[in-house]
Amino acid sequence: MQSELIQEQARCIAHEIRNHISICDVYTEIIRKQLANSGVENQSVNNALDCIGKSLKIISNSLTDLKSLDNLKIQKSDLRELLFQALEMSKVYVHDKCVKFNLDAAGDCIAEIDENKFLACIVNLIKNAIESIDTAGEIKIELIKENNTARIRVSNNGKMIPEDKQSEIFKDGFTTKKTGSGLGLYICKNNLAQQNADLKLLQSTPDVTVFEIKIPLA
Repeated sequence: MQSELIQEQARCIAHEIRNHISICDVYTEIIRKQLANSGVENQSVNNALDCIGKSLKIISNSLTDLKSLDNLKIQKSDLRELLFQALEMSKVYVHDKCVKFNLDAAGDCIAEIDENKFLACIVNLIKNAIESIDTAGEIKIELIKENNTARIRVSNNGKMIPEDKQSEIFKDGFTTKKTGSGLGLYICKNNLAQQNADLKLLQSTPDVTVFEIKIPLA
């Protein structure tokens, strides 16, 4: 009985959220049309609207998780293009910090993934990297192609993850943040595993912290 009540509640909440996603979607298109009709060309605004649109798709995709366990939408996607999108979306978290981004992703890398879930994981890793930096630092994103495998590395020179916590960071509910939920890396790890990709912490020292996603290429 309790599980049925929770399921019904989740269904109602998902319905309400979807209504508001639709509103945001409609107003984004209205803004685009208004700009076009006024002859205004503003690349920053266009980029922001693109990021909002992509975020809305990720939210909508997450809501589908409440309905079904079999909700992966696998398709061939260019990992390089996804990294560019993820970087643009993540810049909103910088706020008043001075963060230098370095994206090294030459050449196309096609993999079979759920684009929205994969993108959400990359955004989460970049967001964590930004949050580890106090006031100024550097974040490097690399796409390395090795035969039939791609490696995506997200590194930063912010605060290191304590050595005694490094083996626990992918556990459900574990967090080193004061206001963290402990779900981000746990969800990323599981979502990527469903796409035949592996997420791990390569290293975390006072100088650099590196996360790596390894995935077979199509």
